[in-house]
Amino acid sequence: MKAHEIDYRIYGEEMQYVEIELDPQEGVVAESGSFMMMDDGIKMDTIFGDGSEKDSGFLGKILGAGKRILTGESLFMTAFYNNLTGKRNISFASPYPGKIIPIDLTNFGGKFICQKDAFLCAAKGVSIGIEFSKKLGRGLFGGEGFIMQKLEGDGMAFVHAGGTMAEKTLAAGEILRVDTGCIVGFTQGIDYDIEFVGGIKNSIFGGEGLFFAKLQGPGKVYIQSLPFSRLAGRVLASAPQGGGKSKGEGSILGGIGDLLDGDNRF
Repeated sequence: MKAHEIDYRIYGEEMQYVEIELDPQEGVVAESGSFMMMDDGIKMDTIFGDGSEKDSGFLGKILGAGKRILTGESLFMTAFYNNLTGKRNISFASPYPGKIIPIDLTNFGGKFICQKDAFLCAAKGVSIGIEFSKKLGRGLFGGEGFIMQKLEGDGMAFVHAGGTMAEKTLAAGEILRVDTGCIVGFTQGIDYDIEFVGGIKNSIFGGEGLFFAKLQGPGKVYIQSLPFSRLAGRVLASAPQGGGKSKGEGSILGGIGDLLDGDNRF
């Protein structure tokens, strides 16, 4: 496997985008909806699967598209190629506030495992597959289910983390306990399992769920401070119910009331 060698630059702080420089005949694949802008002369093509060598041939394309359904993604991916003689730039944006993480697969033994919606884009030739959990407890209670995404190859890939990203390097046998939704991804040497929080008070009143994710080294782990599910939950909690106004709107005090007693809808 030989992925295209791409150069890149990441812009921004909270709402980042990555600009990828394509040499002649180089390409990049991306999730539908992540495209931001591109120079004139770049050709866009919608493909089944990821367009890697693993998906060559008709059967390979069908299998590649099918495995994307299992991860909850679209049947199709979008490929962009520079068919001209000069360099051309194309940019992809993060879907919500957070950080874009560049993953050089050659530094991770050719494999990186990430949550299902973390992948943003990758050099043409990188395989975007699925990683099945072999542990029943992790599949049922791990937050990510039985299936995670698997990035394989020798090129660059880009994943997205919500909020602020923490990078942890675990030594052999070292354990890190994490909220199950806060995992972005980890290298193939990491052993991922779930662990019961323990204690009746913690389980019923702790508000953190019944299980932690237990990550054991050796390897590298990427953690996000704001999973999208947590962000969406807060937005839904503050949204007006039944299509009406929020509780402060239209009252005598209106917004002043929120200033006096605080916005305590959470």
